[in-house]
Amino acid sequence: MLAICASIFAQIDTEQLALDVSKAEQANTEKLKPFIWKRYSTATVDGEVKATVITEFKFDENGELSATQVGGESNVKKKPGIRGRIQESAIENNVDYISKALELALSYSFMSKGQLLDFFEKGVLTEKGNAIEVTAGNVYMEGDSLTVLVDKQSKLFINKKFVSMLDEDPINGELKYGTFNSGISHGTETVLNLPGKNAIINAENKDYSQRIQ
Repeated sequence: MLAICASIFAQIDTEQLALDVSKAEQANTEKLKPFIWKRYSTATVDGEVKATVITEFKFDENGELSATQVGGESNVKKKPGIRGRIQESAIENNVDYISKALELALSYSFMSKGQLLDFFEKGVLTEKGNAIEVTAGNVYMEGDSLTVLVDKQSKLFINKKFVSMLDEDPINGELKYGTFNSGISHGTETVLNLPGKNAIINAENKDYSQRIQ
């Protein structure tokens, strides 16, 4: 009987935490909507920088986050002639691959209320000092996993780590969060590891500016 009661109370606590985190996340997103910022991404293969991509983010009129590539280049020296054109195509494919990897990471960063509630419902909770760690699998696809660290007081995310698949390649990543002086939470850094391609993508969110309403 005691075990059953403990299980019921744990379930209630989990549900309440999910609702609190969802509410805090929604309120924070509303505060973030007037902002525009840029993400500077660098891809390295075998420790050598291969490409950089600059993406601008803002929320559109419907409140949806939109991303526009505003810059990017390859650090690979271009070859002449046909080989150069083939190489140029390969570079474009690499940039597309980087964008897909970052888009996947973004899906773990900005989760809907339903996705959050589902995640917490099947998550395993562990107290970590002033934070709560939650881990769950099969979040977006079979076999993936996500671990989040939530601040006990604000109920906002501190850190997220995920393991997933990008096409046929394994990928794991870490998403870091920070706060403005106003208390608004925002993504700061993303680190993605693609062991199948010996590649690492480092992305940093910078140049936050608030639009005039």
